[in-house]
Amino acid sequence: MTEPLLSVRDLTKYYSRTEGLLNREVGRVKAVDGISLDVSPGETVGIVGESGCGKSTAAGAIVRLEEPTAGEVIFRGGSRQPAERREDGSHPNDVTTFDRSELKRFRRNVQMIFQDPASSFNPRQRVGDAVGELLAVHGMGDRQQRRQIVEDLLTRVGLSAADYDRYPHEFSGGEKQRIAIARALVLNPDLIIADEPVSALDVSVQAEVLSLIDDLQQAFGLSIILISHDMSVVNAICDRVAVMYLGEFVETGTVDAVFTDPQHPYTETLVSAIPTPDPTVSRQQITLPGTVPSPADPPSGCRFHTRCPKVIQPDELDLDHETWLAVHRFRQAIVAGSIDIDDLRDTAAQQSDEWSVAAQLRESFDLPAQFDDETVATAVTTAITHLVDDSPEKAAAVLAEVFQTPCEATAPAFTDHGDGHQSACLLHTTDGNAGRTDE
Repeated sequence: MTEPLLSVRDLTKYYSRTEGLLNREVGRVKAVDGISLDVSPGETVGIVGESGCGKSTAAGAIVRLEEPTAGEVIFRGGSRQPAERREDGSHPNDVTTFDRSELKRFRRNVQMIFQDPASSFNPRQRVGDAVGELLAVHGMGDRQQRRQIVEDLLTRVGLSAADYDRYPHEFSGGEKQRIAIARALVLNPDLIIADEPVSALDVSVQAEVLSLIDDLQQAFGLSIILISHDMSVVNAICDRVAVMYLGEFVETGTVDAVFTDPQHPYTETLVSAIPTPDPTVSRQQITLPGTVPSPADPPSGCRFHTRCPKVIQPDELDLDHETWLAVHRFRQAIVAGSIDIDDLRDTAAQQSDEWSVAAQLRESFDLPAQFDDETVATAVTTAITHLVDDSPEKAAAVLAEVFQTPCEATAPAFTDHGDGHQSACLLHTTDGNAGRTDE
């Protein structure tokens, strides 16, 4: 088996939350929380997820633009060969332990392409000098040799050697991103991390830039980590993909396996949003309720359970799945504080007929007027009463006693679906009824 070029193990990046004049720490924002990833030579690996899930922070932590809180980033490329661990257990190729000189050598082999090409360049610096700056920093060649290298790269990315002496404002967004790609290639790296490289570009230009990246990978034998929120982009050029939600990977595998047979409900949601060019093929897009929770206070257990369309109901409840989902979403809305009782009161007051706040709540969340299960009926009615009485904490407590899902009590481990395809979801547990959804 090919030795990975890069191995990320249990990487975390937390930010302190402080308050008061003394900046006392009151919590931590878990931007990246224990991700692991391998990248083989010549492979393109995508990291995909919604905005704010921690993708860019993970990229920054891998190259130590952000100092990791914990974990390992083991790089085996360039002149550094695999070695035994030190006496303290650390690996000599662990980027998180590199001193300044080691980090400089590492960054010769790993380069980044950033999202916004317009902000990637000094407007007063010629683009050729900007591309060749890294050569000067690393003491490679004289001025004439550096110019020749840069002119050759500009030609390779679809521009011309004469563009060396032009300034950033003279180029379009797509051309600036081509220049950024040339700058990332100038040191002949082993690995490029592309952070949303086409999201700031027009759709008409995105395909050209993605095609260029793909062609250059083949020509230079590059490994690439592609960060994106767009599943279509990942599908176009990646070999493997890691799906990220709220700082954690929830599914990993080959692009073919993950896109054709998604095993995590969050991945299913992302895949359902991919446009299909065939008008005869219908695909039902899954819409998630609520908003992404804060990484400063992530949900317990499976972090996706607050929005999951397949969240598991407690064994002791006997509800059809749609009713269970309605109650679950009602409870999560109360916990999130997203129900505006005053607004509902105003609406009720404007109605000519009798339309109570309680009735509006049931209608808004598709809650049945009657439940067969008396325990469920009592809990929902009591919770609604507490909400109307401006006691959301009491309402949440009542529902928590009856409707606590196993998904919030247990953090799922990864299940192997074969050929390196893994997902972290309790639906795939071997523990009896834990995967039941009552559909």
